[in-house]
Amino acid sequence: MRVVASVLPFRVNQHVIDRLIRWDDVPDDPLFQLVFPQRGMLAPEQFERVAAALDSGDAERLASAVAAVRAELAPHPGGQRELNVPVFDGAPFRGVQHKYRETVLYFPAQGQTCHAYCSFCFRWPQFVGDRALRFADDDAQRLARYLAAHPDVSDLLVTGGDPLVMRTALLERHLEPLLGPGLEHVRDVRLGTKALTFWPRRFTTDADADDLLRLIERLVAAGRHVSIMAHLEHWRELDDEARLAVQRLRSAGALIRSQAPVLRHVNDDAATWARTWREQVALGIVPYYMFVERDTGARRWFEVPLARCLEIHREAFAAVGGLARTARGPSMSAEPGKIEVVDATRLVGEDVFVLRFIQARDPSWVHHTFHARFDPHATWIDGLRPAFGASEFFFEAPMRALRAEAAARRATA
Repeated sequence: MRVVASVLPFRVNQHVIDRLIRWDDVPDDPLFQLVFPQRGMLAPEQFERVAAALDSGDAERLASAVAAVRAELAPHPGGQRELNVPVFDGAPFRGVQHKYRETVLYFPAQGQTCHAYCSFCFRWPQFVGDRALRFADDDAQRLARYLAAHPDVSDLLVTGGDPLVMRTALLERHLEPLLGPGLEHVRDVRLGTKALTFWPRRFTTDADADDLLRLIERLVAAGRHVSIMAHLEHWRELDDEARLAVQRLRSAGALIRSQAPVLRHVNDDAATWARTWREQVALGIVPYYMFVERDTGARRWFEVPLARCLEIHREAFAAVGGLARTARGPSMSAEPGKIEVVDATRLVGEDVFVLRFIQARDPSWVHHTFHARFDPHATWIDGLRPAFGASEFFFEAPMRALRAEAAARRATA
């Protein structure tokens, strides 16, 4: 734990310890795996390098080893820093990512931590104390100006970290400007959070829990659609406190949508997903996304081959009723966009994956279907090759041009 936690963030709270983890099943308990460091999260050579530095007692050697390993773990995959950060008012707007035309991600500085850290999280660079790796901003008025200048934006996702670690008064400062003139086009407000299951008291008994619900009610009354984007990896997270939190949020007018990746050691079987979806629908939560573990951080411990993810999705879908069949995926949030693994089949004498863009940097790619050679071991788009003799996927040349344009903008900012 000391070695892995020197590289990847580790934090756990009393709710997770007392109510979610079944300690008789440790280390195999899925919620223990979801939070606590495991040796296999680092490659053997990385582990030994950091362990030796720890044993040496040399702080500079340890800092150097940790920085090197973090760099090897691809801290910001998918062009997040190079392509997603817009230039605004002549400088990079480092608290915003604007990857898709209609959707802006905002990282309020005070919300860049969590009640407990998920060990698989692709946002791990937000939590390791390195400002150079962190997305954050605390200028709500600048955000409002940016949104006003982009009338195509309909969705604002407030993310982190977890914005619901913030006191309601702070969160209100960021959200109230959305109700001002010139921002009527921002219809959907999403709050990305793990608090629903890792700290449900945020919505029930915390000192400002009622204030948070009143804020949501004001946004809804003003015509905004408020979605709680809940990260729910396992049905066991939905304890009695979480269920009460769901009721209170729904009573305030918020819609709760759930999303999670397929994770080895946590939920890599169809029965777990089917039960999780059924439990959510019974509470009024809408299953939204089944993701593929991203190409960063502790991926080597959690990643599941795309072919297996597809099997899990199919089997879980077959086991639930229609209202639970709303989770799109398995989906890779890759550099060009969200790519759904639709099928694995045989076409024109070749075994292939059928892939489709759910969302894309270029809106014309959305719903575009393409094919990759079937590979039972591939876990990400960069492990796939085009089918039918093609030299590259259709989006690769446009992506090269987009990277060049982005580099030019950064050079002049």
